[in-house]
Amino acid sequence: MLHINANARRGTYDDSLRQVLNIRAADESRAWLSAWDGLNAGPTPLWDLPDIALKLGVGSIRVKDEGHRSPLGSFKALGAPIALIRLIRRLFEEQDLDPTKLFNGDYKALLHDFTAISATDGNHGRALAAAARSIGCRCVIVLHKHVNDERRIAIEMLGAEIVQIEGNYDESVKEAARLAKEHAWHVVSDTSYEGYEAIPRDVMQGYGTIAAEALEQNNSRPYTHVFVQGGVGGLAAGVISYFAERDGERRPRFVIVEPMQADCLYQSALKGAAANAEGSVDSVMAGLACGETSPLAWRFLNVLADAFMTIPDEAAIEAMRILAIGSTRDIPIVSGESGAAGLAGLMHASGNAEERNALGLDKHSQVLLLNTEGATAPALYRELTSLRAEDVLCAQRKWREGQATTVTFGSAASNAALRSAAGG
Repeated sequence: MLHINANARRGTYDDSLRQVLNIRAADESRAWLSAWDGLNAGPTPLWDLPDIALKLGVGSIRVKDEGHRSPLGSFKALGAPIALIRLIRRLFEEQDLDPTKLFNGDYKALLHDFTAISATDGNHGRALAAAARSIGCRCVIVLHKHVNDERRIAIEMLGAEIVQIEGNYDESVKEAARLAKEHAWHVVSDTSYEGYEAIPRDVMQGYGTIAAEALEQNNSRPYTHVFVQGGVGGLAAGVISYFAERDGERRPRFVIVEPMQADCLYQSALKGAAANAEGSVDSVMAGLACGETSPLAWRFLNVLADAFMTIPDEAAIEAMRILAIGSTRDIPIVSGESGAAGLAGLMHASGNAEERNALGLDKHSQVLLLNTEGATAPALYRELTSLRAEDVLCAQRKWREGQATTVTFGSAASNAALRSAAGG
Protein backbone atom coordinates (compact mmCIF):
# COMPACT_ATOMS: atom_id res chain seq x y z
CA MET A 1 0.00 0.00 0.00
CA LEU A 2 1.13 3.54 -0.74
CA HIS A 3 0.25 6.75 1.10
CA ILE A 4 1.34 10.14 -0.22
CA ASN A 5 2.19 12.48 2.65
CA ALA A 6 0.27 15.76 2.29
CA ASN A 7 2.38 17.26 5.11
CA ALA A 8 5.67 16.88 3.24
CA ARG A 9 7.36 20.17 2.44
CA ARG A 10 10.37 21.33 0.54
CA GLY A 11 12.48 24.43 0.88
CA THR A 12 14.76 25.64 3.65
CA TYR A 13 15.52 23.15 6.40
CA ASP A 14 13.58 24.24 9.48
CA ASP A 15 15.63 25.65 12.38
CA SER A 16 13.62 23.62 14.90
CA LEU A 17 14.74 20.46 13.11
CA ARG A 18 18.32 21.67 12.73
CA GLN A 19 18.58 22.04 16.50
CA VAL A 20 18.07 18.27 16.75
CA LEU A 21 19.76 16.83 13.64
CA ASN A 22 22.24 18.79 11.57
CA ILE A 23 25.09 18.26 9.15
CA ARG A 24 27.69 19.70 11.51
CA ALA A 25 27.00 17.11 14.22
CA ALA A 26 26.63 14.32 11.66
CA ASP A 27 30.01 15.14 10.14
CA GLU A 28 31.59 15.34 13.60
CA SER A 29 30.18 11.90 14.37
CA ARG A 30 31.57 10.60 11.09
CA ALA A 31 35.04 11.90 11.98
CA TRP A 32 34.92 10.23 15.40
CA LEU A 33 33.75 6.94 13.91
CA SER A 34 36.70 6.94 11.50
CA ALA A 35 38.94 6.35 14.52
CA TRP A 36 37.14 3.13 15.53
CA ASP A 37 38.72 -0.09 14.36
CA GLY A 38 35.31 -1.75 14.55
CA LEU A 39 34.52 -0.21 11.15
CA ASN A 40 36.09 -1.06 7.83
CA ALA A 41 38.19 1.76 6.41
CA GLY A 42 36.62 4.15 3.95
CA PRO A 43 33.06 4.51 2.66
CA THR A 44 30.83 1.56 1.83
CA PRO A 45 30.35 0.79 -1.89
CA LEU A 46 27.79 2.58 -4.02
CA TRP A 47 26.81 0.01 -6.66
CA ASP A 48 25.19 0.88 -9.99
CA LEU A 49 22.46 -1.51 -11.22
CA PRO A 50 21.73 -0.57 -14.86
CA ASP A 51 19.95 -3.80 -15.80
CA ILE A 52 17.43 -3.59 -12.96
CA ALA A 53 16.96 0.11 -13.71
CA LEU A 54 16.17 -0.71 -17.34
CA LYS A 55 13.72 -3.42 -16.30
CA LEU A 56 11.93 -1.08 -13.89
CA GLY A 57 11.87 1.85 -16.29
CA VAL A 58 13.96 4.33 -14.32
CA GLY A 59 17.10 6.22 -15.31
CA SER A 60 19.43 4.68 -12.75
CA ILE A 61 19.51 2.69 -9.52
CA ARG A 62 22.37 3.04 -7.07
CA VAL A 63 22.67 0.90 -3.96
CA LYS A 64 24.61 2.00 -0.89
CA ASP A 65 25.82 -1.33 0.47
CA GLU A 66 26.02 -1.19 4.27
CA GLY A 67 26.78 -4.90 4.40
CA HIS A 68 30.40 -3.78 3.91
CA ARG A 69 30.33 -1.21 6.72
CA SER A 70 31.99 -3.46 9.30
CA PRO A 71 32.36 -7.08 10.38
CA LEU A 72 28.98 -6.54 12.06
CA GLY A 73 27.42 -6.42 8.61
CA SER A 74 24.93 -3.58 8.99
CA PHE A 75 24.41 0.19 9.12
CA LYS A 76 23.79 -0.06 12.87
CA ALA A 77 27.55 0.10 13.38
CA LEU A 78 27.22 3.85 12.78
CA GLY A 79 24.54 4.56 15.39
CA ALA A 80 25.04 2.73 18.68
CA PRO A 81 28.81 3.40 18.96
CA ILE A 82 28.49 7.14 18.45
CA ALA A 83 25.56 7.32 20.88
CA LEU A 84 27.56 5.46 23.52
CA ILE A 85 30.57 7.74 23.02
CA ARG A 86 28.46 10.89 23.29
CA LEU A 87 26.64 9.57 26.37
CA ILE A 88 29.89 8.80 28.18
CA ARG A 89 31.33 12.22 27.28
CA ARG A 90 28.23 13.92 28.73
CA LEU A 91 28.31 11.88 31.93
CA PHE A 92 32.03 12.58 32.44
CA GLU A 93 31.93 16.08 31.01
CA GLU A 94 34.39 17.54 33.46
CA GLN A 95 37.07 15.11 32.26
CA ASP A 96 36.72 16.07 28.57
CA LEU A 97 37.23 12.49 27.34
CA ASP A 98 38.81 12.16 23.90
CA PRO A 99 36.59 10.17 21.45
CA THR A 100 39.54 8.41 19.82
CA LYS A 101 40.95 7.35 23.18
CA LEU A 102 37.51 6.14 24.22
CA PHE A 103 37.30 3.88 21.17
CA ASN A 104 40.83 2.66 21.93
CA GLY A 105 39.83 1.62 25.46
CA ASP A 106 42.09 4.13 27.20
CA TYR A 107 39.46 4.88 29.87
CA LYS A 108 38.61 1.30 30.88
CA ALA A 109 39.49 1.87 34.51
CA LEU A 110 37.21 4.90 34.69
CA LEU A 111 34.32 2.99 33.11
CA HIS A 112 34.69 -0.22 35.10
CA ASP A 113 31.28 0.22 36.77
CA PHE A 114 29.50 1.70 33.76
CA THR A 115 26.81 -0.50 32.15
CA ALA A 116 25.01 0.16 28.85
CA ILE A 117 21.76 -1.69 28.14
CA SER A 118 19.44 -1.86 25.15
CA ALA A 119 16.71 -3.88 23.51
CA THR A 120 17.35 -5.06 19.96
CA ASP A 121 16.12 -7.10 17.02
CA GLY A 122 19.77 -8.02 16.47
CA ASN A 123 21.87 -5.44 14.66
CA HIS A 124 21.64 -2.50 17.09
CA GLY A 125 22.50 -4.74 20.03
CA ARG A 126 25.41 -6.25 18.19
CA ALA A 127 26.78 -2.78 17.37
CA LEU A 128 26.38 -1.64 20.97
CA ALA A 129 28.11 -4.77 22.27
CA ALA A 130 31.03 -4.24 19.87
CA ALA A 131 31.42 -0.61 20.90
CA ALA A 132 31.22 -1.47 24.61
CA ARG A 133 33.93 -4.09 24.19
CA SER A 134 36.24 -1.56 22.49
CA ILE A 135 35.52 1.13 25.06
CA GLY A 136 35.82 -1.21 28.03
CA CYS A 137 32.41 -0.96 29.68
CA ARG A 138 29.77 -3.57 30.49
CA CYS A 139 26.89 -4.25 28.08
CA VAL A 140 23.51 -5.94 28.65
CA ILE A 141 21.21 -6.72 25.72
CA VAL A 142 17.49 -7.57 26.00
CA LEU A 143 16.19 -9.93 23.31
CA HIS A 144 12.60 -10.95 22.60
CA LYS A 145 11.59 -14.45 21.59
CA HIS A 146 11.50 -13.75 17.85
CA VAL A 147 15.20 -12.83 17.59
CA ASN A 148 17.09 -15.36 15.50
CA ASP A 149 19.53 -17.59 17.45
CA GLU A 150 22.36 -16.68 15.06
CA ARG A 151 21.95 -13.04 16.00
CA ARG A 152 21.84 -13.86 19.73
CA ILE A 153 25.05 -15.88 19.53
CA ALA A 154 26.79 -13.11 17.57
CA ILE A 155 25.97 -10.64 20.35
CA GLU A 156 27.14 -13.03 23.08
CA MET A 157 30.45 -13.52 21.26
CA LEU A 158 31.09 -9.79 21.62
CA GLY A 159 30.93 -10.12 25.40
CA ALA A 160 27.44 -8.80 26.08
CA GLU A 161 25.17 -10.34 28.73
CA ILE A 162 21.83 -11.50 27.28
CA VAL A 163 18.41 -11.15 28.91
CA GLN A 164 15.69 -12.99 26.98
CA ILE A 165 11.98 -12.29 27.35
CA GLU A 166 8.68 -13.37 25.84
CA GLY A 167 6.82 -10.92 23.63
CA ASN A 168 8.05 -8.65 20.84
CA TYR A 169 10.53 -5.82 20.29
CA ASP A 170 8.40 -3.15 21.92
CA GLU A 171 8.11 -5.24 25.09
CA SER A 172 11.87 -5.75 25.13
CA VAL A 173 12.30 -1.96 25.00
CA LYS A 174 10.15 -1.63 28.12
CA GLU A 175 12.11 -4.38 29.89
CA ALA A 176 15.43 -2.67 29.11
CA ALA A 177 14.09 0.57 30.58
CA ARG A 178 12.89 -1.26 33.70
CA LEU A 179 16.24 -2.99 34.26
CA ALA A 180 18.13 0.26 33.71
CA LYS A 181 16.04 2.02 36.37
CA GLU A 182 16.43 -0.88 38.80
CA HIS A 183 20.21 -1.16 38.47
CA ALA A 184 21.20 2.43 37.57
CA TRP A 185 22.33 1.31 34.11
CA HIS A 186 22.22 3.49 31.00
CA VAL A 187 19.83 2.77 28.13
CA VAL A 188 21.36 3.24 24.68
CA SER A 189 18.31 2.81 22.47
CA ASP A 190 17.63 3.83 18.89
CA THR A 191 13.99 4.62 19.61
CA SER A 192 12.75 7.61 21.60
CA TYR A 193 9.99 7.85 24.18
CA GLU A 194 8.79 10.45 26.66
CA GLY A 195 11.77 11.94 28.45
CA TYR A 196 14.26 9.99 26.35
CA GLU A 197 15.48 11.78 23.22
CA ALA A 198 19.18 12.68 23.52
CA ILE A 199 20.55 9.20 22.81
CA PRO A 200 18.18 8.36 19.91
CA ARG A 201 19.19 11.74 18.45
CA ASP A 202 22.85 10.76 18.66
CA VAL A 203 22.10 7.40 17.01
CA MET A 204 20.40 9.19 14.13
CA GLN A 205 23.30 11.62 13.76
CA GLY A 206 25.58 8.65 13.20
CA TYR A 207 23.37 7.50 10.33
CA GLY A 208 24.02 10.80 8.56
CA THR A 209 27.33 9.24 7.46
CA ILE A 210 25.41 7.15 4.92
CA ALA A 211 23.91 10.23 3.27
CA ALA A 212 27.22 12.10 3.31
CA GLU A 213 29.03 9.25 1.57
CA ALA A 214 26.24 8.63 -0.96
CA LEU A 215 26.38 12.29 -1.97
CA GLU A 216 30.18 12.33 -2.24
CA GLN A 217 30.27 9.13 -4.30
CA ASN A 218 27.61 10.12 -6.81
CA ASN A 219 29.33 11.43 -9.92
CA SER A 220 26.19 11.27 -12.04
CA ARG A 221 22.96 13.24 -11.96
CA PRO A 222 21.55 14.17 -8.53
CA TYR A 223 19.29 11.64 -6.87
CA THR A 224 15.60 12.22 -7.53
CA HIS A 225 14.28 9.47 -5.22
CA VAL A 226 15.52 7.76 -2.06
CA PHE A 227 13.78 4.58 -0.89
CA VAL A 228 14.65 4.05 2.77
CA GLN A 229 13.65 1.43 5.33
CA GLY A 230 11.20 2.26 8.11
CA GLY A 231 11.56 0.48 11.47
CA VAL A 232 11.02 3.00 14.27
CA GLY A 233 12.12 5.76 11.88
CA GLY A 234 15.65 6.52 13.11
CA LEU A 235 17.57 5.56 9.98
CA ALA A 236 15.13 7.41 7.74
CA ALA A 237 15.29 10.56 9.87
CA GLY A 238 19.09 10.51 10.01
CA VAL A 239 19.48 10.12 6.26
CA ILE A 240 16.60 12.35 5.15
CA SER A 241 17.56 15.24 7.44
CA TYR A 242 21.07 15.34 5.95
CA PHE A 243 19.71 15.55 2.40
CA ALA A 244 17.06 18.11 3.39
CA GLU A 245 19.53 20.46 5.08
CA ARG A 246 22.02 20.20 2.23
CA ASP A 247 19.66 20.41 -0.76
CA GLY A 248 16.61 22.30 0.48
CA GLU A 249 13.93 22.50 -2.21
CA ARG A 250 16.18 20.47 -4.57
CA ARG A 251 16.12 17.49 -2.25
CA PRO A 252 15.05 14.05 -3.56
CA ARG A 253 11.66 12.51 -2.94
CA PHE A 254 11.80 10.25 0.09
CA VAL A 255 9.80 7.02 0.19
CA ILE A 256 9.62 5.06 3.46
CA VAL A 257 9.26 1.26 3.13
CA GLU A 258 8.18 -1.11 5.92
CA PRO A 259 6.53 -4.53 6.36
CA MET A 260 2.77 -4.75 6.02
CA GLN A 261 2.46 -6.26 9.51
CA ALA A 262 4.86 -3.73 11.11
CA ASP A 263 3.41 -0.54 9.65
CA CYS A 264 3.86 1.96 12.49
CA LEU A 265 5.18 4.73 10.22
CA TYR A 266 2.46 4.14 7.63
CA GLN A 267 -0.15 4.35 10.37
CA SER A 268 1.52 7.50 11.72
CA ALA A 269 1.19 9.10 8.28
CA LEU A 270 -2.48 8.18 8.10
CA LYS A 271 -3.19 9.58 11.56
CA GLY A 272 -0.87 12.58 11.44
CA ALA A 273 0.92 11.65 14.67
CA ALA A 274 3.34 9.02 15.96
CA ALA A 275 1.29 5.82 16.08
CA ASN A 276 1.56 2.06 16.56
CA ALA A 277 1.43 -0.69 13.95
CA GLU A 278 -1.86 -2.44 13.37
CA GLY A 279 -0.42 -5.84 12.42
CA SER A 280 1.27 -8.69 14.25
CA VAL A 281 4.74 -7.04 13.94
CA ASP A 282 6.13 -10.52 13.25
CA SER A 283 8.00 -10.07 9.96
CA VAL A 284 10.87 -11.87 8.25
CA MET A 285 12.33 -8.35 7.96
CA ALA A 286 13.53 -8.54 11.56
CA GLY A 287 15.21 -5.16 11.61
CA LEU A 288 11.95 -3.51 10.55
CA ALA A 289 9.64 -5.52 12.82
CA CYS A 290 8.81 -2.55 15.04
CA GLY A 291 5.39 -1.71 16.39
CA GLU A 292 5.90 1.76 17.85
CA THR A 293 7.09 4.85 16.00
CA SER A 294 9.92 6.87 17.55
CA PRO A 295 8.30 10.25 18.34
CA LEU A 296 11.59 12.06 17.77
CA ALA A 297 12.08 10.49 14.34
CA TRP A 298 8.47 11.24 13.46
CA ARG A 299 9.08 14.97 13.84
CA PHE A 300 11.29 14.70 10.75
CA LEU A 301 9.36 12.15 8.74
CA ASN A 302 6.07 13.98 9.21
CA VAL A 303 7.34 16.95 7.20
CA LEU A 304 10.15 15.49 5.06
CA ALA A 305 8.99 12.03 3.96
CA ASP A 306 7.00 12.26 0.72
CA ALA A 307 5.42 8.82 0.82
CA PHE A 308 4.99 5.75 3.02
CA MET A 309 4.51 2.26 1.66
CA THR A 310 4.15 -1.26 3.01
CA ILE A 311 5.34 -4.48 1.42
CA PRO A 312 4.75 -8.20 2.12
CA ASP A 313 7.58 -10.43 3.32
CA GLU A 314 7.54 -12.28 -0.01
CA ALA A 315 8.49 -9.08 -1.86
CA ALA A 316 11.58 -8.61 0.31
CA ILE A 317 12.66 -12.21 -0.22
CA GLU A 318 12.28 -11.86 -3.98
CA ALA A 319 14.38 -8.68 -3.89
CA MET A 320 17.07 -10.50 -1.90
CA ARG A 321 17.30 -13.12 -4.64
CA ILE A 322 17.38 -10.59 -7.46
CA LEU A 323 20.22 -8.68 -5.80
CA ALA A 324 22.12 -11.92 -5.15
CA ILE A 325 22.19 -13.26 -8.69
CA GLY A 326 23.20 -10.04 -10.44
CA SER A 327 23.56 -9.94 -14.23
CA THR A 328 26.05 -9.03 -16.91
CA ARG A 329 25.95 -5.38 -15.83
CA ASP A 330 24.60 -5.67 -12.25
CA ILE A 331 26.98 -6.75 -9.54
CA PRO A 332 25.78 -9.55 -7.20
CA ILE A 333 24.92 -8.14 -3.77
CA VAL A 334 24.38 -9.89 -0.44
CA SER A 335 21.31 -8.26 1.06
CA GLY A 336 19.58 -9.35 4.25
CA GLU A 337 15.83 -9.43 4.70
CA SER A 338 15.58 -5.80 5.82
CA GLY A 339 18.31 -4.66 3.46
CA ALA A 340 16.31 -5.61 0.37
CA ALA A 341 13.16 -3.72 1.42
CA GLY A 342 14.01 -0.61 -0.58
CA LEU A 343 14.33 -2.53 -3.84
CA ALA A 344 11.13 -4.43 -3.04
CA GLY A 345 9.32 -1.14 -2.60
CA LEU A 346 10.72 0.28 -5.83
CA MET A 347 9.76 -2.87 -7.74
CA HIS A 348 6.20 -2.69 -6.46
CA ALA A 349 5.80 1.00 -7.23
CA SER A 350 7.37 0.68 -10.67
CA GLY A 351 4.88 -2.03 -11.62
CA ASN A 352 1.82 -0.05 -10.59
CA ALA A 353 0.91 2.77 -12.98
CA GLU A 354 -0.98 4.76 -10.36
CA GLU A 355 1.77 4.53 -7.75
CA ARG A 356 4.47 5.16 -10.34
CA ASN A 357 2.74 8.39 -11.36
CA ALA A 358 2.12 9.42 -7.75
CA LEU A 359 5.83 9.08 -6.95
CA GLY A 360 6.99 10.74 -10.17
CA LEU A 361 8.96 7.71 -11.28
CA ASP A 362 9.97 7.75 -14.96
CA LYS A 363 12.85 6.99 -17.29
CA HIS A 364 14.76 10.00 -15.94
CA SER A 365 14.52 9.05 -12.25
CA GLN A 366 17.81 8.62 -10.39
CA VAL A 367 17.06 6.28 -7.49
CA LEU A 368 19.12 5.67 -4.36
CA LEU A 369 18.52 2.47 -2.36
CA LEU A 370 20.06 1.51 0.97
CA ASN A 371 21.11 -2.08 1.49
CA THR A 372 21.08 -1.76 5.24
CA GLU A 373 22.51 -5.19 6.03
CA GLY A 374 24.30 -8.16 4.59
CA ALA A 375 23.66 -11.75 5.72
CA THR A 376 23.67 -11.01 9.46
CA ALA A 377 21.95 -14.40 9.95
CA PRO A 378 23.72 -16.61 7.37
CA ALA A 379 21.58 -19.72 7.85
CA LEU A 380 18.39 -17.70 7.44
CA TYR A 381 19.84 -16.02 4.37
CA ARG A 382 20.49 -19.42 2.80
CA GLU A 383 17.01 -20.63 3.76
CA LEU A 384 15.36 -17.62 2.11
CA THR A 385 17.50 -17.37 -1.05
CA SER A 386 18.77 -20.96 -1.51
CA LEU A 387 22.24 -19.39 -1.70
CA ARG A 388 25.21 -19.17 0.61
CA ALA A 389 26.27 -15.61 1.36
CA GLU A 390 29.93 -16.49 0.89
CA ASP A 391 29.20 -17.75 -2.64
CA VAL A 392 27.46 -14.50 -3.53
CA LEU A 393 30.40 -12.52 -2.16
CA CYS A 394 32.77 -14.67 -4.21
CA ALA A 395 30.68 -13.94 -7.31
CA GLN A 396 30.81 -10.26 -6.39
CA ARG A 397 34.61 -10.34 -6.30
CA LYS A 398 34.77 -12.13 -9.65
CA TRP A 399 32.33 -9.65 -11.18
CA ARG A 400 34.51 -6.76 -10.02
CA GLU A 401 37.59 -8.45 -11.41
CA GLY A 402 35.87 -9.01 -14.73
CA GLN A 403 36.46 -12.77 -14.53
CA ALA A 404 32.87 -13.75 -15.20
CA THR A 405 30.00 -12.28 -17.18
CA THR A 406 27.51 -14.90 -16.01
CA VAL A 407 27.16 -15.84 -12.37
CA THR A 408 25.97 -19.33 -11.42
CA PHE A 409 25.21 -20.84 -8.04
CA GLY A 410 24.85 -24.54 -7.34
CA SER A 411 22.80 -26.58 -9.78
CA ALA A 412 21.59 -25.39 -13.14
CA ALA A 413 18.02 -25.91 -11.95
CA SER A 414 18.39 -23.73 -8.88
CA ASN A 415 20.17 -21.04 -10.88
CA ALA A 416 17.43 -21.06 -13.51
CA ALA A 417 14.78 -20.75 -10.84
CA LEU A 418 16.47 -17.71 -9.34
CA ARG A 419 16.87 -16.06 -12.72
CA SER A 420 13.21 -16.67 -13.40
CA ALA A 421 12.32 -14.98 -10.12
CA ALA A 422 14.44 -12.02 -11.17
CA GLY A 423 12.71 -11.80 -14.51
CA GLY A 424 15.92 -12.62 -16.38
